[in-house]
Amino acid sequence: MSRPQKQITSSSCWWRRLTTTVLLASVLHTTIPILAIAQQTNNLAASLPLINQATYTYTDSTGNDQYQGSSSQINVSPNLLIDPLGKILGCAGTILPDYTGFSVGVYELNSSDPTGTELGSLVSLTRTELPNIPNNNVPGGKSPNTENSNPYFVTNNPAGVYNFLLDPNKGQTDPGRTYIFVVNAPPTSIYKQRRIKIEILDSTGIQGNSVVRYVATSLDGQPINLTGQVRVEQTVVLVPNAELVGLNLLAFEFTTNMCQANQLQIIKTGDRAAAEPGDTVIYRLSIKNLADAGLNNIFATDNLPLGFNFLPKSVRGEMDGTPVTITSERNGNTVIFRSDVTIPTDKVLNIAYAAQLTSDALRGTGRNSAIVNAQRTDNRFSTKDGPATHQLKIRPGIVSDCGTIIGRVFVDKNFDGEQQSGEPGVPNAVIFLEDGNRITTDPNGLFSLANALPGYHTGVLDLSILPDYTLAPNKKFRERNSQSRLVRLEPGGLVRMNFAVTPAFQEPVKK
Repeated sequence: MSRPQKQITSSSCWWRRLTTTVLLASVLHTTIPILAIAQQTNNLAASLPLINQATYTYTDSTGNDQYQGSSSQINVSPNLLIDPLGKILGCAGTILPDYTGFSVGVYELNSSDPTGTELGSLVSLTRTELPNIPNNNVPGGKSPNTENSNPYFVTNNPAGVYNFLLDPNKGQTDPGRTYIFVVNAPPTSIYKQRRIKIEILDSTGIQGNSVVRYVATSLDGQPINLTGQVRVEQTVVLVPNAELVGLNLLAFEFTTNMCQANQLQIIKTGDRAAAEPGDTVIYRLSIKNLADAGLNNIFATDNLPLGFNFLPKSVRGEMDGTPVTITSERNGNTVIFRSDVTIPTDKVLNIAYAAQLTSDALRGTGRNSAIVNAQRTDNRFSTKDGPATHQLKIRPGIVSDCGTIIGRVFVDKNFDGEQQSGEPGVPNAVIFLEDGNRITTDPNGLFSLANALPGYHTGVLDLSILPDYTLAPNKKFRERNSQSRLVRLEPGGLVRMNFAVTPAFQEPVKK
């Protein structure tokens, strides 16, 4: 028997619908959504069914009898709106254990917000239904969001899957259209809301395929895709028939990942609340992993106050009672701690070290702060926390923080503000300090004040006591053309407060 020959009539062919889709996908970390853009078929395509039918003829082995016939006809009616699916995944692209309470939505921009980051109203999507009822002018929807609801509440079956349809007939895929895609987590979740702005750059049609180019920008600072980018420009080529050709959403890397807002925590403590020069203080950095994956590449930076001397040999590390190797390096007042250990979820890495106070600590604040950086082991995303601070009260102890103010009142002959040879001091001149203390110069015009508290002090020369003198003009320093002087006295320091005067009378002009 001869092999049947398949013939396709001119009217029987596969109909290619001119449908376009751009997905709005999302992952619970930082990958952005892809707007599912679906386009209605044109009028001609909408009126034609998909038809496939084959005819055949053959003869038996004797060549005497000939047979002919046709196969059954396959008719498929087209849907009007089609799109691929999106997913909400965890920080490393994995399915979450529970999607109860999660929802996704597409919003217009708030027209009154100049930053272009605030939400406006929900985008009005074309209503769909399932099943598609013939002749009711309502297009059939696509599972799981069969009614094209906005917002859409994500379910566990199917796990974390959602889809939206944007209608080109409403101008929703026109170049320049901008949306904000939002993923909302339940109030009790460790995850926070995600916002991603999507701007459509252009949309073209080429032989039945639609090409949509858009820019997606993270508005919450978290990465958009698994490579850690916060801004992505994407060109999507959409297949002519999204129902018959499967699309892999992750190939676009635009599934929306969600990571919890606080993945790392640092706490800084000390073994005392007050100390004095000569004491040694023990500090502890407690670094806890709050993420759902391990953290490594630990990098902690601690800024010590003035007068604190870091003791490198004192550094110790431990986790769960097991010693951990910690390396340290100092750059000025900054100490950097590193560790190659991986901190599992909910575990704490403790770093302890010592610092000794010097006399310079009296001039400092006693406040130091630390920050920590780490990387997730699953997707290599970076995370950090801090600053964590500790305030230590500095007591003088046997070291006094009082200082001394010295100065002079002299006749400035060359108006440079400094006393040179031949410029005598003015005895019995009076200087008043801001606290009311009265100081009188000695026969050489000198004065001093011991045991003055550190800080700013102001002295004023009383010219009423010196009727024969007036303030000497200073040609080099404008601030010295005043009766007052402002000085800053460091703890245990010495500061100078000078006043230059000149005779008030004029010499008679010789004839």
